[in-house]
Amino acid sequence: MSAEVGRRRYDSLRRAAQALDTRAEIAQAARRLFVARGWAATTVRDVAREAGVSVPTIYSVYGNKAGLTRALADAADLSADLPQQVTQLEAAGASPERQLAAMAAYDRRLYERAGDVITLLREAGRTEPELAAVYRDGRRRADETRVAVFSSWPAGTLRPGLEVQHAVDIYAGLCGIDVYTTFTAERDWSPDRVEQWWSETLVRELLSCGCHRSGRPGRLAQI
Repeated sequence: MSAEVGRRRYDSLRRAAQALDTRAEIAQAARRLFVARGWAATTVRDVAREAGVSVPTIYSVYGNKAGLTRALADAADLSADLPQQVTQLEAAGASPERQLAAMAAYDRRLYERAGDVITLLREAGRTEPELAAVYRDGRRRADETRVAVFSSWPAGTLRPGLEVQHAVDIYAGLCGIDVYTTFTAERDWSPDRVEQWWSETLVRELLSCGCHRSGRPGRLAQI
């Protein structure tokens, strides 16, 4: 490889790295302003000024203000930890208790990292269809994971009369962002305590008595 070709290749890599840095700066600026001021009160020019870039740069990266919904998702990294959750679910084997604990741990990490963005997406989505779509997509993916896990359990694992979809609804009601915020922001619970309470409560609410009191390996007390 000639020196000229090598230089061009490294120049290309450098430009790509700079573009990623710029995208990250815009995403973080959008997150700060949207959370502090609200979606409606924040303009593209505000985001550009906060990020230290030009308005045309914002448009070239995200298209328009509606496109900044992607910036919010980028800033919060809403899909982060998903591989770790999958690994933990696999490690839990056939133990529903351990699987519920892995799911509760994932939600705790998500809310610690991105609870402000999730709340913003939900509230702003009441008037902004693009934001509503991002929020609904996140809820759909979470429900799909829960359906897949609960459906994999042997018959009799869920409480008698409890269907999979009803179990998913109960999980969503117990482990939502509002519950997490109430406990951590208003009741001074630590995230660890919330996660433990979720794990224990999910076992009580979702699993049959024989499943979580049988003494078999994988009981919650052994996690």
